[in-house]
Amino acid sequence: MIKEIMRNKTLFLMIAPTLLFFVLFSYIPMVGVYYAFTKFDFDGGLFGSEFIGMQNFAFLYKSGILWNLTKNTVLYNIAFIIVGNVMQIVCAVFLAQLSSKFFKKTAQSIMFLPYFLSWVLVGAFVFNLFSDLGVVNTVLKQIGLQPYDFYIETAPWKYIIVFFHIWKGIGYGTVIYLAAIMSISDEYYEAAKIDGANIFQQIRSITLPLLMPTFILLILFSLGGILKGQFDLFYQIIGNNGMLYEATDIIDTYVFRSLTINFDIGMGTAAGLYQSFFGFVLIMTVNYIIRKTREEYALF
Repeated sequence: MIKEIMRNKTLFLMIAPTLLFFVLFSYIPMVGVYYAFTKFDFDGGLFGSEFIGMQNFAFLYKSGILWNLTKNTVLYNIAFIIVGNVMQIVCAVFLAQLSSKFFKKTAQSIMFLPYFLSWVLVGAFVFNLFSDLGVVNTVLKQIGLQPYDFYIETAPWKYIIVFFHIWKGIGYGTVIYLAAIMSISDEYYEAAKIDGANIFQQIRSITLPLLMPTFILLILFSLGGILKGQFDLFYQIIGNNGMLYEATDIIDTYVFRSLTINFDIGMGTAAGLYQSFFGFVLIMTVNYIIRKTREEYALF
């Protein structure tokens, strides 16, 4: 090992900051996992608090909280992954077919702009749309309809949240898929044209199959965080509105409330540990299936 380090010391020096980052901010803080098995007491601290074993996990399971949090987190992330990637592929394919470079660059810039907006601004935007005095209710009143209390009814929020997540990230994902499309050799399309294939047949038989490796790779990366919700999205749009928790509460927001509002450190850590463990199991399982079916697309 020492010989290897001396032989490639420049490469090891280049990777050292990244290793140091993960050691300081990922591995050393893992000592705090012990909180999940304690009834945390601020006087006792980490190792002075009462050890209660699996009681925090048992409470989360028996109370039904864990099921609702897992269901919301997984279903939202599945919607984000599937709808997001499909929309990004569609936009990338359309942009790739544009002949005007000016229009293509302009469209890319406009689509990319929301990605740079803070979720705080997006949350303010959503509130001004759907609050009692917001744009939507103002329009409903103007056309003689009854206003709708969005911040009490849970039904529309699953669509609102998915829409704004897709809207904010569609430009970034489109650029990735567009880059993959641009790397496809023109010879494929020229051969298809000679064979008489129209534009839709070229997309179906050339573009989409050659985008599959990029699609699978991005899906695998996304699945690794399927139990890790978009905290900024949910917290800035929903906040601490208890009326909407049933449909919008995810593991991240529950952990945040447990640690900062309820000061239940043990319960919050237990939920976070559950999230990390099953996220790890999921990505390992999916990668194993991919490796057995299409080995060239597996992460490792």
